[in-house]
Order: sequence, then structure tokens, then C-alpha cells
Amino acid sequence: MATTSSSRTTVEIASQPTCWRQAAESLAQHSAALPRRGERVAVVGCGTSWFMAQSYAVLRESGGHGVTDAFAASEFPQGRGGYDRILAISRSGTTTEVLDLLDRAREAGVATAAITADPATPIMTAADAVAVLDFADEESVVQTRFATTVLALLRAHLEAEGALPAGVRTVIRAADDAQRAVEAPLAAELIGAEQFTFLGTGWSYGLALEAGLKMREAAGAWTEAYPAMEYRHGPISITGPGRAAWMFGALPAGLAEDIARVGGTLVADSQDAPEQLDPLADLVRAQRLAVALAEAAGLDPDRPRNLTRSVVLENTGA
Repeated sequence: MATTSSSRTTVEIASQPTCWRQAAESLAQHSAALPRRGERVAVVGCGTSWFMAQSYAVLRESGGHGVTDAFAASEFPQGRGGYDRILAISRSGTTTEVLDLLDRAREAGVATAAITADPATPIMTAADAVAVLDFADEESVVQTRFATTVLALLRAHLEAEGALPAGVRTVIRAADDAQRAVEAPLAAELIGAEQFTFLGTGWSYGLALEAGLKMREAAGAWTEAYPAMEYRHGPISITGPGRAAWMFGALPAGLAEDIARVGGTLVADSQDAPEQLDPLADLVRAQRLAVALAEAAGLDPDRPRNLTRSVVLENTGA
């Protein structure tokens, strides 16, 4: 089912292949802010940025680049030492929890870095080094291209430092996949589904979490997200006719049969397909679906209910 939309979010979603290529091409100018091979790193963010941090942490550590942990900025374990660098991801550069954490890290003598979209914000002086991806900034409250461009930059850096984990495509190939995801029609059964469960393994689990968040933010949709192998340990009970289970990356053996048994709709590349979509490119399809569902419900995907571009707290109690 083809969909058309005049929303700003739709324009920003469609620009992602170009943004990812630009991130890869601009890697050298951002290198000072990016973790070095062998460093012990904590990556922090809020909301979408936290989910990108989770995906990157798995990619970096599984690729042999060093211990890498991901935390919501508000949940960073203050008593834990031993990190060589704290890397913060913040589109706005104004998020209170991120700025507070960077201040505390500086007081403790820990090196800090940040990736942001806006060079005219407090994060520029709160971190020791900053990568500015202003070409991927957004007008929409809902994050799409900035978050995925951050992950594209980090993937390109991992590749430049050594090797990506087995089976992970280069950013340029992922961008080609993203173009396919922008252009492919959305299935009618997805537009009509009443519930979505997003699944992933390894680094793609962070993408599953982000897909669920995007659908809730833009469309108020009923979504859940789980590691694929954990899905069968209870969460599959929510799946049934008129409900979808969406797998990012390779489908675990037997899962397709389990979803068919309960009557759910499976969204996944066939295991024997000649070209599976890169999981980050598959997230583009979920973003497009979120916009389509929002507009079908009469909602404005650019300005979701109860959300603002950045969460700035007057007093955090710190």
C-alpha cells in the first residue's frame, strides 16, 4: 500500500539515506569526539538517543573495540568508576539529565564527548569534545534522521578503526537499503493492525525499542518490544489475528511458525531472501508506518501529544 504525506517528519525520514552517506563522508572532522579502540566507554542519552546508545554499545563491544555500556542519562550508576570516556547523545543539546551528567563527569575527571545537532546549545561547553551533525537536525518533535545518522556515524567509525561485527554492513550499503525502505509500499495489513510487537537480537534490539517508541510517540499506537528469543517466554501471548510481530535482522529458527500458530502477522525478511534489509534501514519502514498510522487517526506526526523537542527541568534536585 503506497502512502503519501506532506508532513515534515515524512520529508526528514526520506532524507536519511543522504544523511547517512554524509555522516560517513564527514567522519574525519568528528573523530575527536568518538571513542578510541580499547577505551572503556559509557554511552548515555534520553529516549531515542538512549536506544541508539544501546545499539552502538553492542556493536562496539561485539566488534572487539572495548567494553561499552549504555545508560539512560538519568540512570547512570554514579558510583561506578573505570570509564575512560562518557559519550552523550543529545539532539537538542539542552536535555537536563545529559548536561547534569556531563558536569558531574567533568568534576570527577572523566573525559567526556557528545554528539548533537545544534551547535548553539550548552552541550558545546559541557563536553570536552563535540561532534555536530547539524545537517541531520530536524524540525519535527519526533526524532528520526538525527538518531539514525548518529548511529551511522558511529558505525562508520567502528569500520574505520578496525572491523565491524560479523554480518554488519557498511554505512554506504545501509544507506542504499534505506533508499529501498523509503520507496517500498507499506503493506495494507500493517496499516490496519491494532497492535505491534517489535523484536531484535544483539544490536538490533535497540532498534526494536526505538520502533516501538516511534509508533507510540507519533501515532499513540499500542506497541511493545522484546529481545527475539525472550518473546516466546510470555510476550507472544499478546500476538494474534490483526496484530503484528516485526523482526529486525535475522529471524530466529522456529519463530515464524510460532507467530503463524497464534494467528499473528509476521514482518521480517525471508531467511533465504537474496538481499535482507540492514536493520537500521528497516527502522525507516517502521518510521514511515508511524506517520501513516498517525495521519490515518487524524493526528499530526510533527507535533505529537504531550511531547516537546527537549526536556528541560527547572530543578533536578542535584
